[in-house]
Amino acid sequence: MLRNISRGHILILAVFLPVFLGLVYIYYKNTFSSFTFCEPCYNDNKLEEDVKELVEKVEVKQCPDNASWKTGDFTIQPGVTYAQPSTQLGRTDVNSVTNWNVPLVWEGTFDPVVIDAIYKKMDPRIAVVVFAVGKYTRFLKGFIESGEKHFLVDFKVTYYIFTDNKKDVPEVARGKGRNISVIQVPSASRWQDVVLGRMKWATITIDKQIRNEADYLFMMDIDSVFHNRFGAESLSRLTAVLHRGYYKTKRNDFPYERRSNSKAYIPPGEGDYYYTAAVWGGYLEDMYQLVKYCYTMSQEDAKNNIEAVWQEESHLNKYLLYNKPTKVLSPEYLWSDYDSVPGDIKVVRISQLIKNYAEVRPNGGN
Repeated sequence: MLRNISRGHILILAVFLPVFLGLVYIYYKNTFSSFTFCEPCYNDNKLEEDVKELVEKVEVKQCPDNASWKTGDFTIQPGVTYAQPSTQLGRTDVNSVTNWNVPLVWEGTFDPVVIDAIYKKMDPRIAVVVFAVGKYTRFLKGFIESGEKHFLVDFKVTYYIFTDNKKDVPEVARGKGRNISVIQVPSASRWQDVVLGRMKWATITIDKQIRNEADYLFMMDIDSVFHNRFGAESLSRLTAVLHRGYYKTKRNDFPYERRSNSKAYIPPGEGDYYYTAAVWGGYLEDMYQLVKYCYTMSQEDAKNNIEAVWQEESHLNKYLLYNKPTKVLSPEYLWSDYDSVPGDIKVVRISQLIKNYAEVRPNGGN
């Protein structure tokens, strides 16, 4: 067959082959340039220099280190007995869905038997991050003891206690699969620095330790006590809690950061809800991005000699305005012993304790 190929054929091939290859390159160029590599998926120091140069030019994304676990399908084992759900009956005194169509969770909007059966099959590991700095260690015992009675009971839970005084961390009886991990952090001279420091130390510890030990993470205030079920209905990719003081307030009256030179600035006329920073949670990697965002934006504000009006809570609300939570919890999930309970709050699940701020805060509550 090769004998039948003339010089003319070879000449034609030599002329048109480069043109053909050039057209192929142009056609697929955009596809090649849009490839992304994950970090630390790209970590081979022995790659050739030309390959390294190519990788440096494309978008780098964070790869979840706990990628072996993810939220599964909502399957349930046969034989679980529960009441038939109704398409006609339910809470009519409150809204149970947001305008971006995710659950707004109240008592009476979920069946605990069903939702626990679904999530227990997934067997998630839940991290609870609390800060007990200075005199706030006095609240540890009540928080953990009540959490063992009401917080995601029969799930794997680790309490990550950040404190400047490890010897004040009490011994508390815990259930199977329930652990405590204590992390030493510096003391602070202002309560505002404790609040802002939470984002720094949580970011560092999630990156170095927690992401290898948990699938979900909750940030919570230690000066609280659980009173009733706080269960799997709270789990989602990103879960926010309505602030008890503003869930019936008009958006222009929310205590958002209104100074435009702050990274937490939200213009008048914008806003969904006002979320508390005393309880928030979600899938670990999503929480890592949010916690890191709050820390980074606080640092940017500090460079410009400004502190957001409600510290990390202001940055949290800015983030969640433009990155909608996948589940919103009603104020049942953080009430306060200072306030009477209105009729639409059928059950108080966790509540902040009455305390003398001037006595427990390092700068006298100011």
